[in-house]
Amino acid sequence: MPRSNSSVPRHRKHRKLIKQAKGYFGTRKSNYRTAKDAVQRALAYAYRDRRQKKRDFRRLWIIRINAAARMNGMTYSKLIAGLKNNNILLNRKSLAYLAVNDPDGFTEIVKSLS
Repeated sequence: MPRSNSSVPRHRKHRKLIKQAKGYFGTRKSNYRTAKDAVQRALAYAYRDRRQKKRDFRRLWIIRINAAARMNGMTYSKLIAGLKNNNILLNRKSLAYLAVNDPDGFTEIVKSLS
């Protein structure tokens, strides 16, 4: 029985991984061994950062809301508590958008809480 090898599947696998490493520097884009490590690390970071992006945006929205609330003589925590008590269902993303793009509208929301 003739000896079989896995050259074609192996070449396909290597070519696929080298394609994923496009744009990397030095041998990380051309050498299979180093490219494999680089791609594996990049995929791990991508997985982690897809979750971290949600946290980062929420932090940004809170910072923007707090800044706008303080310009209107109120703190962030009092603003959020007032919105909840008055059953105003605005999420932080839309509040931050209002704070940046429509300061007058944001001021009206703050005034409605007083």
